[in-house]
Amino acid sequence: MLSWSLTFLVVAIIAAVLGFSGIAGTAAWIAQVLFIFFIILFLVSLILGRGSR
Repeated sequence: MLSWSLTFLVVAIIAAVLGFSGIAGTAAWIAQVLFIFFIILFLVSLILGRGSR
């Protein structure tokens, strides 16, 4: 999931350089949402993983 976030971030940067502001904004928003979702899942798995031992 983190790789998808980085992929959308790269797409956003390339689109911004080429002048496609709508695509760049959308790709950056998707990258941000995926990154936040990744962090939430990471923290949940970290907390639940510690309790199982």
